[in-house]
Amino acid sequence: MTPLTGLTSAEAAARLARDGANLLPQKPPVPLWRRIAAQLRDPLIAVLLIAAVLTVTTGDWADATVIMLVIVVNTTVGVVQEIRADRAITALAQLASPEARVVRDGRQQQIPSSDVVVGDLLVLAEGDIVPADAEVREAAALLVDESALTGESVPVDKPAGEPLSSGTVVVRGRGRAVVTATGAASASGRIASLMVKSTGLTPLQRRLVGVGRLLAGVAVLLSAVVLALGLVRGQPVQLMVITAISLVVAAVPESLPAVVTLSLALGARRMAARNALVRKLPAVETLGSVTALATDKTGTLTEGTMVARHLWTPSAQATLTGTGYAPEGRITSDAAPDAFTALLTAAVLCNDARLAPPQTPSGEPPTPDPRKSPALGSGEWGALGDPTEAALLAAAAKLGLDRRDVQTRFPRLAELPFDSGRKRMSTLHRLPGGGVRLICKGAPEALLHHPVLIDEPDLLAHAAAQADRFAQDGYRVLAVASTDLDDVPATLQESGLSLLGLIAILDPPRPAAATAVADCKRAGIRPILITGDHPGTARAIAIELGIIAGGDPVVDCREPGALDRDRAQDQDRDGDQYQDREQGRGGDRDRDREQGRAADQYQGRDREQGRVQAAVYARATPEQKLDIIQRLQEQGGILAMTGDGVNDGPALRRADIGVAMGRRGTEVARQAADLVLADDNLDTVVAAVEEGRRVYANIRRFLVYGLSGGAAEIAVMLLGPFVGLPLPLLPAQILWINLLTHGLPGVALGGEPTVPGAMAGPPRPPGQSILGAGLWQRVLRIAVVLTAVTLGVAVWAAATGRPWQSMAFFALGATQLGVALGSRTRPGSLANPMLLFAVAGAFVLQLAALYVPPLRQLLGTQPLEAGDLLIVTALSVLGYAAARLDRILHPSPRPAPAVPPAPGP
Repeated sequence: MTPLTGLTSAEAAARLARDGANLLPQKPPVPLWRRIAAQLRDPLIAVLLIAAVLTVTTGDWADATVIMLVIVVNTTVGVVQEIRADRAITALAQLASPEARVVRDGRQQQIPSSDVVVGDLLVLAEGDIVPADAEVREAAALLVDESALTGESVPVDKPAGEPLSSGTVVVRGRGRAVVTATGAASASGRIASLMVKSTGLTPLQRRLVGVGRLLAGVAVLLSAVVLALGLVRGQPVQLMVITAISLVVAAVPESLPAVVTLSLALGARRMAARNALVRKLPAVETLGSVTALATDKTGTLTEGTMVARHLWTPSAQATLTGTGYAPEGRITSDAAPDAFTALLTAAVLCNDARLAPPQTPSGEPPTPDPRKSPALGSGEWGALGDPTEAALLAAAAKLGLDRRDVQTRFPRLAELPFDSGRKRMSTLHRLPGGGVRLICKGAPEALLHHPVLIDEPDLLAHAAAQADRFAQDGYRVLAVASTDLDDVPATLQESGLSLLGLIAILDPPRPAAATAVADCKRAGIRPILITGDHPGTARAIAIELGIIAGGDPVVDCREPGALDRDRAQDQDRDGDQYQDREQGRGGDRDRDREQGRAADQYQGRDREQGRVQAAVYARATPEQKLDIIQRLQEQGGILAMTGDGVNDGPALRRADIGVAMGRRGTEVARQAADLVLADDNLDTVVAAVEEGRRVYANIRRFLVYGLSGGAAEIAVMLLGPFVGLPLPLLPAQILWINLLTHGLPGVALGGEPTVPGAMAGPPRPPGQSILGAGLWQRVLRIAVVLTAVTLGVAVWAAATGRPWQSMAFFALGATQLGVALGSRTRPGSLANPMLLFAVAGAFVLQLAALYVPPLRQLLGTQPLEAGDLLIVTALSVLGYAAARLDRILHPSPRPAPAVPPAPGP
């Protein structure tokens, strides 16, 4: 190979066969049988399978069929959702450029990027994605955006001899580079290989494992007691065995998997309508458990664009408004706008970028292109070239300066391109009245000194101090200077210039980011910033968004032992936590109570107690991000991680739930995530948290309903013989009640709307049982009412010569339906009409069991007289009353804050 000819086609084919395609490591497609098996491993599904086997052994094919139907529906919904999500992610992957330009056989060719091999000579130009790791051989003002790999928001100059990493983007200039590594051996591939950790059980799955074990054990134990009591009283063995099995089926709420799946599917559907793609159904509920939200900066909290915010000249200062690269906004200053004309005119002339106006085809949705920032054709202004230079053009446009007009009036004659050694760029322009003007822009440390500038030392010192203040606030600062010459010099000499001013530029926060952070804090979720960017930039963004206060620490991960020191401080704080509280060093508790703000509970009291946990980590490598995520998880919380870059991929996979950006996000990030935000809007994460809390609340709502009914059925069978009722209910009657109450009404409870104020408090403790926070006590209280109504009706009916067993059967079923209505989030409204229809249908079927001859024969019931039916129906309202009054008299306790309040002085 030579620098001019590159590889031959034969050499390239041989290397492709030897090394394989230039593709990131891909997990093989999951076969359908494995997806089904994963669904069937759910502990509650396993309980249902056992119940189905038991019903088959007793010949109860009808109930076995119902149970199997629930299993099939639940499994199908879960598998279909996973397949649909994987297909949508594959479609998102098509946004990435699949081709590369190489030199083969002495000529340029366009080939699929997957066919690039080691030794290929890449031809790179503005806007190209680097398809593989390479070494630059020729460069002309080559500037590369490495933010997807490193998190650094400022593009990097790449002279000859410098390495290039796969997945980075050329933002300015051109060059040629020889490929040094492809596929899994490339930088992106090495990061992707870190994502080997298999995902564990989600919080919901862990809780349901415990529920399944508990319910199975309790049901078997109590059913065995009923079996023993029946045999002691001389009941037939076969009848009592069938009764015991029926009680096992009744005690296990077999529609719980369907309720869980329906709740998750409805949540995923709502989130899809808000541009959030759920890849795994349990991810919906996991977000509701989140106690900390770790987020990347560039493109996640920030817009991923560069914007000029401040202008400084020796005589005036100004602040600029506006977002993105749109030439819209105001320049606010005490001085006249003309005071900044010279500065911005020079910034336009010493500039190789262009602004691209929105170009959305009529009637078609915009198609994002990850090679531009932001995406051209997305309905937004975009940057062609260095984003920093594009920000200068947008600032000049806000002053009314048109790039074409300025560059036409002052045509460029010569230039010295930017390079990392000089840290500046210079251009020479013809003046309209004769003579030429030399303009230089660059880093303040490269300009603000003699002999580059001839200004007074006091002025240079004043400018350097202002540049330092801008830098400490997280801005990238450019100094601009110029001088007029009589004629074109033989060589451009960057000396003898006069300072025009400074321009402070940053990647601004997204407009919705501050609101999202505030919403997280109100919901008791601790926001954490983990970025590869500079500590000063990270601090400025974190303070502006409210993640930290001005005095809070920022961990610079490049400092030796920074993470170890942070870990040791955390351990020291944990060990001193109780003692600190006893000493009463948190004097703002009263204020916190008055404000009710979780943000103060998380940070304000911690600062007072000297127990501040770092909330901002800067210059973090992918490996360090993994370490940070693991340490946060070791503290016992549920962690969500958002990101968009290749460097975020391992952390997204390691977190309890990974959230990737769909538009700007890289393929590595999207494949690692559980949730993909198609609109890159962080607000959607907050909405997803609320949706997750709704799902969890509805599952607990169903457990109260289902378990209280099951407990009442067992209690009636246990206590019936002691009040003169030998066999209160027949096996078929138990299964019928179970089918009606745990069927459609139970499933419909999964569609209840969000509880008001769901986001007004902290998340539930990660270790809390799904039966905790007063739920099992509520189950027992309601079960007592159901049992009392059923046995009371049966005893009264038996004493007065009425068909007591049929009346007990109807009372138990109807009263449970009353509990379903009393469990609604918004009683008295038409919210969740599916539940109203389901309860009405179940009630009609309960009536049919008394009056339809085939059902009467199947269930062993007798018809009731109208008066008796009205009495039992009226008493069933007590189920509704019990559910409503229990919520009023025994409201669910709110979760305690993640950081307990310190006692007042």
